[in-house]
Amino acid sequence: MQYPDPIAKLIDSYMKLPGIGNKTATRLAFYTIDMNKDDVEAFAKSLTAAKNDLHYCTICGNITDEDPCEICRDKGRDQSTILVVEQAKDVMSIDRTNEYHGLYHVLHGVLSPIEGRGPEDLNIENLIKRLQENEAVKEIIVATNATPEGEATAQYLARLIKPARIKVTRLAHGLAVGSDIEYADEMTLLKAVEGRTEI
Repeated sequence: MQYPDPIAKLIDSYMKLPGIGNKTATRLAFYTIDMNKDDVEAFAKSLTAAKNDLHYCTICGNITDEDPCEICRDKGRDQSTILVVEQAKDVMSIDRTNEYHGLYHVLHGVLSPIEGRGPEDLNIENLIKRLQENEAVKEIIVATNATPEGEATAQYLARLIKPARIKVTRLAHGLAVGSDIEYADEMTLLKAVEGRTEI
């Protein structure tokens, strides 16, 4: 027996989300059907609004409903540092720590020759333009993930920016708080040793 067409389409829609397989999509579809009509309509409006009302900041590339974004408009932030991240969601993760008070720049990915993604596919040109127009920037903090692609992107940015006499740093990588050394892989241990700090 096949599901009625509206349910089948809803399941297919949920399966387009990352990490959602057939079982989870089916469970979500039936949960949606059981929701009251007002909640379903509010959910649909939220999806439409997120797609229609959000765009990327023309300065930093962060996701926003205003241009420039709230962070770029905030003159109280440290204008001398720009923290470079892979995705817009990384901005929120770092900003929630309340430890970093500078500016951000979102690349929208990393260099990946296997996937055919080169420098022209990332938001790098806009970063260079920002540095040329803003002499207040003294440091670029590269916060790409500790993957081969993230490391390659960090190295590429460092080679590109250093001739402008701007300090380029990388977030420390290593052991997670509460983890055991015996379970860490070699690269994590290497990064932990390299990123050691004085106590």
